Amino acid sequence: MPRDGFLRETFVLPRSDARLKAKEWFERFPKQAYWTEIESWFERPGDLIEFTIRRLPAAD
Repeated sequence: MPRDGFLRETFVLPRSDARLKAKEWFERFPKQAYWTEIESWFERPGDLIEFTIRRLPAAD
């Protein structure tokens, strides 16, 4: 794991659930305060999306 101060979580979800999960994170941890971003994503067989989202542990 990188030691850059970010918290990361990886999900493997159906496409529609992946969108909802990302939206949930951006609403809960706004990009402006937590630097939230989708760090990487991949399409997997069966219309699954694997993605890693990162954010800072606390807002300024």
